[in-house]
Amino acid sequence: MSGKSAAKAVQFASNLAQLQNLMKRDPQSYKEEFVKQWQYYHNLMQTFQLQPSKYDEKLDEMITFLSQVSHCYKEEVSELPEQLSNILKNHSTILDRTMRMTLVKAVIMLRNKEMISAAQVLQLFFKLLRCEDKLLRKTIYQYVVSDIKSINGRHKNGKMNSVLQNFMFTMLQENNGVTVKTALDIMIELYKRNIWADEKTVNMIASACFSKITKVMVAAMKFFLGKDELEEKDDSDSEDNAPKKSAKELVLGHRVAKKTKKRKKKLERALQAVNKHKKKKTAPEAFNFSALRLIYDPQDFCEKLFQQLEKTTERFEVKLLMIDLISRLIGIHKLLLLNFYPFMKRFVQPHQREVTRLLLYLAQGSHEVVPPDAMEEVLMTIANNFIAERNSSEVMAVGLNAVREICSRCPLAMSDDLLQDLVQYKGHRDKAVMMAARSLIQLFRKTNPELLHRRDRGRPTEALKELTVMHYGQQNVKSFIVGAEVISEIENKTESTEQEQDEWESCSEEDDDSDNEWVDVYHSSDEEANKEENQVTAEEAEEKEKLAEIISSTRIMTDDDFKVITARQIAKEIGSSGSSARKAKKRKQQEAFEGSHDLPRLGDIELVHKKKAHDRESRLATVMAGREGREKFSHGPQKMNPFASTTNKEKMKKKVFTMVKHKIRRKKVKRSFKEKQVALRNSLIKRSKNERR
Repeated sequence: MSGKSAAKAVQFASNLAQLQNLMKRDPQSYKEEFVKQWQYYHNLMQTFQLQPSKYDEKLDEMITFLSQVSHCYKEEVSELPEQLSNILKNHSTILDRTMRMTLVKAVIMLRNKEMISAAQVLQLFFKLLRCEDKLLRKTIYQYVVSDIKSINGRHKNGKMNSVLQNFMFTMLQENNGVTVKTALDIMIELYKRNIWADEKTVNMIASACFSKITKVMVAAMKFFLGKDELEEKDDSDSEDNAPKKSAKELVLGHRVAKKTKKRKKKLERALQAVNKHKKKKTAPEAFNFSALRLIYDPQDFCEKLFQQLEKTTERFEVKLLMIDLISRLIGIHKLLLLNFYPFMKRFVQPHQREVTRLLLYLAQGSHEVVPPDAMEEVLMTIANNFIAERNSSEVMAVGLNAVREICSRCPLAMSDDLLQDLVQYKGHRDKAVMMAARSLIQLFRKTNPELLHRRDRGRPTEALKELTVMHYGQQNVKSFIVGAEVISEIENKTESTEQEQDEWESCSEEDDDSDNEWVDVYHSSDEEANKEENQVTAEEAEEKEKLAEIISSTRIMTDDDFKVITARQIAKEIGSSGSSARKAKKRKQQEAFEGSHDLPRLGDIELVHKKKAHDRESRLATVMAGREGREKFSHGPQKMNPFASTTNKEKMKKKVFTMVKHKIRRKKVKRSFKEKQVALRNSLIKRSKNERR
């Protein structure tokens, strides 16, 4: 640097921002100036420590300046991280908010320049969480998450992660609610970002489910249930700030208004907001199945949580979360917690708050390993309290739906007598009850048709012939993909299509020449013989199983192969080939391809087959759908002959008003019979009054 430029730099030395810029460009040339500023900082710090609660603007600027240029003079400012940390530790609660935030930002800057370790910063910041400053807590939360993310940026730093996780676990044992809640939120966020997605983190979060602090306990349970507090807040804000106009109205308004770039961008932003709001509404609910499966000892965890549920005095919403988590653990891990079902029986009442959710949790907590006796009592309770004529049709339908969902996961829970009683509602006068009873019949046609009366079993299908009713504790483990033999059948058909087409062409030519020959007539005995031939024998079933086993072990299945197998398995369940069977097959295929649900859905229990009231948008959609392909609505042509002349009435409509206005008075003269009658009556009354006078 020349002497002129150095002299110019000294002129701006009083301006710290300018000096900072110059030091970053050429640290050695401005080392003397930095030493002066460092001494000045020490003097300001000594004065500040006498009154730490007072805000010092000069010290604020100096701390920011030193943190910015600290990497240029690491040896000179080696004491700076410790000094700032000590001030924050000793005077955190009495510091001015602005001053405290400046010190925190300076520590963050030093950490980014690797002048202080991550563990030291983490310990310091968690102590600062006790300060009543929302902005400070938010800043600390965001920084800790981003810092740990940057530590594991290129590769997982296992050693550092272990140290930080141990520190987080000690923070979860603290008595301060804010500290514990922030530590939990940080771990949940890091798990969702796939940074700390390991068993240790999940079990640390699981330990928070037993916290004495309600907010912490609820946050931990919501994590396992797939609900996020921050997302719920965002959703509530988005509902308040939801676009009040539809996309069609926005486009129409833009079409009418003057076209400018500003309005075009505003329209694009508004349309994005509308689409985002629609996506949020239609987004499916996601559950953290992976987190639930990473718990070390789910049986012990579930038992402890149930003990806490029995003793808790928390509000009803918290109890619902506990019941939901317990039932989900039972359903996913197939645990045995027999005390859970008698505990739930007290809530199975039609007047109970959130009764449909409680029925859903009962269905979640049922599986084939639960003893049938325990579940049979639950079904009897639902039947006695819900499925009775004294209740409304909606209550009866909900009860039947709940029984169906429980039996779909634990079919052995249903007794013969109870099923026969419930099946009688298939002819109920109310459609909701009738459809719920028929869905129960449909379930047992697939799982255990022997419990149904012969007239309710339906037509025998190929799937029913292959069905084996499982007893309690029995398992039917297959060493192959069921239905895989259909792939070889399809391949064989495709190979022989060309030969069949050639044979068909030759046969059709021979048939044209043999019009006077004998014709084969099918008899009923032939149909019976064909039915017997089409039946699946035991030998054919064994051959199919061997073929499926060979294909499963020698072939890598694609998504298209699985779709073909699923379609074949659905076709087995539907015996006939009529239009209704085709519709059922199409519907089942669509449901299967959309994905199976490991857990029951609330909509399946609340499903009441009634015609719901349409809103304005759905009514308009049906109206517009009905107009498609229809001729324009009008009275049609009035004339038989389109070339005939027009009437005087039609000619009058086309005339100018000045030519017609003189006829308006004549129109008024022409009165109807009723008007004449009223006028005559009034005149007679008037005349009689005059005569009396």
